[in-house]
Amino acid sequence: MKKQSWFKYFFLLFTLLFAPALRAQTIVPLQQGKPTSIRGLSVVDDNVAWVSGSKGYIAITKDGGKNWDWQQVKGFEKADFRDIEAFSDNEAIIMSSGTPALILKTTDGGANWKVKYQNADTSYFFDAMDFDTPKHGIVLGDPIGAKFMLMETKDGGESWNLYNDRPDAQPGEAAFAASGTCLKISKYFIGIATGGSNARLINYNITLGSWQYDQLPIVHHKASQGAFSFALGRDRMLLVGGDYADDKKADSVAAYAKTRLDATQMYTQIKTGPGGFQSCVEYIKDNIFLSTGTPGSNITTDGGKTWVKINDTSYNVCRKAKHGKLVLLAGNGGKIGVLKM
Repeated sequence: MKKQSWFKYFFLLFTLLFAPALRAQTIVPLQQGKPTSIRGLSVVDDNVAWVSGSKGYIAITKDGGKNWDWQQVKGFEKADFRDIEAFSDNEAIIMSSGTPALILKTTDGGANWKVKYQNADTSYFFDAMDFDTPKHGIVLGDPIGAKFMLMETKDGGESWNLYNDRPDAQPGEAAFAASGTCLKISKYFIGIATGGSNARLINYNITLGSWQYDQLPIVHHKASQGAFSFALGRDRMLLVGGDYADDKKADSVAAYAKTRLDATQMYTQIKTGPGGFQSCVEYIKDNIFLSTGTPGSNITTDGGKTWVKINDTSYNVCRKAKHGKLVLLAGNGGKIGVLKM
């Protein structure tokens, strides 16, 4: 066989075998054109997902994002539902920032919503919500009296009480109600990513029984700057943020640490990081993480050391299915997309 023919043969074989692996990750639009800014997103499995947003809007899909059933929660058309936690196609909990601070729950797929917590005190501003079991969850709020606000439920969101041991906040420090992912909890861990005057990962280790305060190499000092989100992978933690007022600035917007939840973390600034401000990061699998923000979405396949921009569209939040592979993104204008890998 001639040399040129051999080359063509091996090129064809290489293409057939490896082209699928080389295909770039893409984000495919699923929904847009609704008058709401979506920041709450909870993906239950490969079929069921919920979103929540401004002007009281909620939506649910039962077919992996192809179709969405939208509603404005009656009586709460002005509420800004910044976060949502869903457990099935019937049960979900939504959290509203602003005044009044609200927590609502549905057990019938959104047909009816019941108020489980309400506070008209203007100092209450909820930022994020997370559950480690269907019964146990925590809501994070901005500091009051130099302490971060933490509300806890032990009965699936039916009742909420002030968390006994709340972490200290420095003057001008707060958390961002940007994607519901500045808070993470597990059986042994509570983590809070902060910004403003300081950028820290505040974490409570139940084994140690105390709060730890770790400085982050992420831009801060201004109210628009700091760490906005973090995600836990197999053996590392990734944090993203930046400055939403200067969202194209890519300096000091991400960091990572090897996860050692029994001691102070050692954080490494990511030099070749995402291309600008990122409001959310999500662990996908292996060493793959996805992040998103107003300048676009980025992906890393080496645990955060290097990143590649895969989309220029503005999104606020990205989440992976709790039980499955579906990865969705959501943002302003009722925009929803799906990650294709």
